[in-house]
Amino acid sequence: MRDHAQLWKVGELADTTGLTVRTLHYWGELGLVVPSSRTTSGHRLYGVADVERVYQVVALRELGLSLDAIGRVLDEGGPGLAGVLEAHVTQVRAQLDALRTLEATLSVLVTRVRRTGSPAPSDLLGLIDEVSKMNEKFNEYFTDEQLATLSRRREQLGEDRIAEAESEWPILIAKVQAEKDAGTDPGEPRVQALAARWMELLAEFDGGDPAIREANGRMLTENQSEVGGGSHIVELIDYINSSNQARQN
Repeated sequence: MRDHAQLWKVGELADTTGLTVRTLHYWGELGLVVPSSRTTSGHRLYGVADVERVYQVVALRELGLSLDAIGRVLDEGGPGLAGVLEAHVTQVRAQLDALRTLEATLSVLVTRVRRTGSPAPSDLLGLIDEVSKMNEKFNEYFTDEQLATLSRRREQLGEDRIAEAESEWPILIAKVQAEKDAGTDPGEPRVQALAARWMELLAEFDGGDPAIREANGRMLTENQSEVGGGSHIVELIDYINSSNQARQN
């Protein structure tokens, strides 16, 4: 750990930051990061304030500012180190959100391609559009923390198990729909068995988290025409809930 009074030579600072000596020299020529002092032989020496300045330049560049713009921001007082750090954190969070969305899109596409084989380009574009819309819908109903939890659940389950569950849901929904259409009492053992399986699949998705389950229920209720089961899904959920209540009594 360096003492605050210690100085860095340009090569040392380059090695520590991952920047090149040429970059540090160039920033010095532009007046962005001018070393606080020099050795008796004229070599650059950077102090703690210079290191903070280097970070500010790096962070502002990551935020998309040009070197000219960065110079103006810093010369005019700028946001200071705390302000740059806060902006950097905001950008990193946005990047993480984008990566989570991309991960979800890719995971679904991988599952579907494994199940159906290599799609035609037009089919692939359609899949991407469909999954992107699904991700947008998820973002409307689930918090960032809940989406992170769902992402971890997906990783724990693995793509093979997810593919199996996705294949099972339409079959299970059809069986429940058939029993309901036939007027079967929700308390009948075969309906209760279907309801139990329904809840098991839900638990695989949400890990038993009541807040996630509630958000998922709202999403299904408010988007009946866009989810599996169509406009009858809410009626099926009520039927399942009645069966579960009968099973618990």
